[in-house]
Amino acid sequence: MIWRNSGNRRRVWLVGCLLLAMGPMRLWAQTNAFLDQRRSMVEEQIVRRGVSESKVLGAMEEVPRHVFVPEPLRDQAYADGPLSIGSGQTISQPYIVALMTSLLELNGDEKVLEIGTGSGYQAAVLSRLVKDVYTIEIRQELGQKAQKTLNELGYTNVHMRIGDGYQGWPEAAPFDGIMVTAAPDRVPEPLVDQLKVGGKLVIPVGNFFQDLLVVTKTADGIEQREIIPVRFVPMIGEVEGDKAGDR
Repeated sequence: MIWRNSGNRRRVWLVGCLLLAMGPMRLWAQTNAFLDQRRSMVEEQIVRRGVSESKVLGAMEEVPRHVFVPEPLRDQAYADGPLSIGSGQTISQPYIVALMTSLLELNGDEKVLEIGTGSGYQAAVLSRLVKDVYTIEIRQELGQKAQKTLNELGYTNVHMRIGDGYQGWPEAAPFDGIMVTAAPDRVPEPLVDQLKVGGKLVIPVGNFFQDLLVVTKTADGIEQREIIPVRFVPMIGEVEGDKAGDR
């Protein structure tokens, strides 16, 4: 009886471990099934538009974009355009994700801040390229869902919080790079303050008409260049009150 009970306990323990592992295992099985679509996405949508950095292309091919979109839309996950993720938000077009990532000019040992976690996809791409990603999402429901997905896929170097990203993440600053995935009407000064000298801020700026900017912090101030016209959802939170106060 003692040995029978011990065996039963071992079997129950093994079954429990298998059940716990099934969620992540299913996600990675889906990841492999979509591999050809990711390769086509990289070649046809990204490389052909001029993004050539091999590490960025590798991250875009590796990260399972379909896992970060609502299940009814997964057959569209690798299409050439943004997709709704709920709460009035979108997951950006694959090309835009790759372009913004490449504009940070990452080497591999950086600490990067992302404002606007959304689905978690951009954070996952960045996590393949840097030492640590800090990401902030203002919408609790989206943030919690993104955190769950990132955890299940094993992206352990992504640190997340729910809150307003306008003030950045001061206790983790300074950052080698900052990416903003929603559009304020101007560059938030607190984010520039949290950049290291030489660091880059990639951000869409504008109201109805927006431009993707790269802001580089120098010892004497900032340098700014326009990349392409874009269309992002507006940045909300403290930035709205700051804008109203200037009227």
